[in-house]
Amino acid sequence: MANNNLYDLIVIGAGPAGLTAAIYMARARYKTLVLEKSDVGGQITITSEVVNYPGIKSTDGKELTQEMAKQAKSFGAEIKTDEVVDIDLSGDIKKIITKNNTYEALTVIIATGANPRQLGFEGEAKFKGRGVAYCATCDGEFFTDKEIFVVGGGFAACEEGMFLTRYGKQVTMIVREDDFTCASSIAEKVKNHVPKINIHFNTQVEEITGDNFPKKAVFVNNKTGEKFTYEAPENDTFGTFVFAGYVPNTSLIKGKVELDSQGYVITDENRATNVNGVFAAGDLCVKNLRQVVTATADGAIAATSAEKIAAQKHIELKIENLFDISRVKVDENNEVKKVEANAGDDSFITDEMKAQLSGVFSKFERKLILVANVNNSDLSKEISGFLSELSGISDNLTIKTKEIPSDETAFISLETQDGKDTGYKFVGVPGGHEFTSFVLSIYNYSGKGQAIEEYQREKISSIKEEKNIKIVVSLSCTKCPDLVIATSQIAGKLEKSKFEVHDIAYSQYLREKYNIMSVPCMIINDDKVIFGKKNVDEILEAL
Repeated sequence: MANNNLYDLIVIGAGPAGLTAAIYMARARYKTLVLEKSDVGGQITITSEVVNYPGIKSTDGKELTQEMAKQAKSFGAEIKTDEVVDIDLSGDIKKIITKNNTYEALTVIIATGANPRQLGFEGEAKFKGRGVAYCATCDGEFFTDKEIFVVGGGFAACEEGMFLTRYGKQVTMIVREDDFTCASSIAEKVKNHVPKINIHFNTQVEEITGDNFPKKAVFVNNKTGEKFTYEAPENDTFGTFVFAGYVPNTSLIKGKVELDSQGYVITDENRATNVNGVFAAGDLCVKNLRQVVTATADGAIAATSAEKIAAQKHIELKIENLFDISRVKVDENNEVKKVEANAGDDSFITDEMKAQLSGVFSKFERKLILVANVNNSDLSKEISGFLSELSGISDNLTIKTKEIPSDETAFISLETQDGKDTGYKFVGVPGGHEFTSFVLSIYNYSGKGQAIEEYQREKISSIKEEKNIKIVVSLSCTKCPDLVIATSQIAGKLEKSKFEVHDIAYSQYLREKYNIMSVPCMIINDDKVIFGKKNVDEILEAL
């Protein structure tokens, strides 16, 4: 039986559980595919500090899961961005239908995780992205010196509440129970975090009202019925961060595997569902503790269980070995080694990084020029210093300087070798999380670029009218780079379009014009405003 779309295991979801499953299965020499509709990493990518993962003293969620993905790939696992729209779990061979393809698998692991729960109070939907937020790391700085309300009493609410004290003038915890529901050690830290944190127990948000931004919040005591109101000072606003648990992403499998009354997947100790050959792992499972360490444990257990089923089906169905050994290298000790390393993973231009960048730049199909558009401003000095570090790495990328009027904001632009403007520019200095996205954006304008699917290329070719795309980012945002990279894959192939990345710190006029209080924010043709990270397919749909 020869079928390029047949896998020993298909994992739906690329969070810690799904990636761990891929590591275990691929290392055991089984053909493994991970499908993820959005970005690798899952919910933990918005966590700024992970300090309770064994063996890792401190990291952030995105870095941790990126390493997991690299490790899975090094063993031969494939990771594809594609949205699963339906699944057929009947029969020995399962069918996974995505927006763009149909795949078959001997075993399936569902690892779609859970999403932040929205409470549904009046004003929540209206002010989402403009005052109501769900990620402190991404959006906290927008509320510097403003009043901040944190809704929730669990671990995430407590951790993020303390994190937000570095920005807010005052942080007020709104807890519907009569005490915090997390570990007492964390709860005590919050209670002792005075005077920056106030706490209201037995309290809920009733409504948030305002015009372009929130102006007033009404809270109610769920025992006494007593209400209190916060009103922002004139010409000011406030932030409301909601951390009220999660909702399992199980709509795809509802009616196909057994779920409990809350929508979580019921599994046995081997993470097997009630359907033979189908397993579940991570936050969508019925379990007592939802942490990254339990998600990885689930992934390992599910994969080793799936391995036994796949091996059995190889014999029963007379299926030849699906794993392509040419994708990995094995040393003299029979240890699997990486085929190649991903360039551009570090965020500092060290000597090692320059060597990696040289490899990226050498793949350009056309030479490009990075232009420092500068005046006498402090930002101009930073841009010039940043670009000087890139100078001389490769003949395919050179640096030049242009003077701009003193009242304009400095920026970086990109030209072809003959001086033609490509339409790409970065307003600010692409440091922090945006360094890698900056490098990959240039790569996507070089004629080579990151690989995309043929159907995506056809959709891009069908766009004839000029597009002006602006993405507003914060250098502390972990979700922003993925949107920038995905957009550059499209914009780099649109000859008549403009693609601008704006650090919110230097583009306050955009924040005011479009009422931006959450990043990433995409603005299409100065009219259509979209918040949140998107993949290539979602961006094409928006265009």
